[in-house]
Amino acid sequence: MFSPVDETNGCVDGVCPVSWVTIKPLETTPTIKEDVVNHPSHYTDGGSIECIEAIEAQLTTEEYQGYLRGNCVKYLWRWRNKGGKTDIDKCQWYLERLQQTLEA
Repeated sequence: MFSPVDETNGCVDGVCPVSWVTIKPLETTPTIKEDVVNHPSHYTDGGSIECIEAIEAQLTTEEYQGYLRGNCVKYLWRWRNKGGKTDIDKCQWYLERLQQTLEA
């Protein structure tokens, strides 16, 4: 009925390879997902200073609060048409920074 398994032709423990199946090796390096809300990589200078910190250092408290409010408005304005939940998260991030300026 069946031919005996010949281990010299690539069959191991009764399992023979077939030409239409290919197995991709598993990725060994885990992928790290970027935090696009709290620390996006494109807002650093390649070091430890983030753009938001440089902006804060250049503005008065009142100007900085206006900047933060403006970003909240921007993200709430566009969330349905562009970024979805990510834009809501970004708005919340700016709002939390605005609240911190009131506590200082």
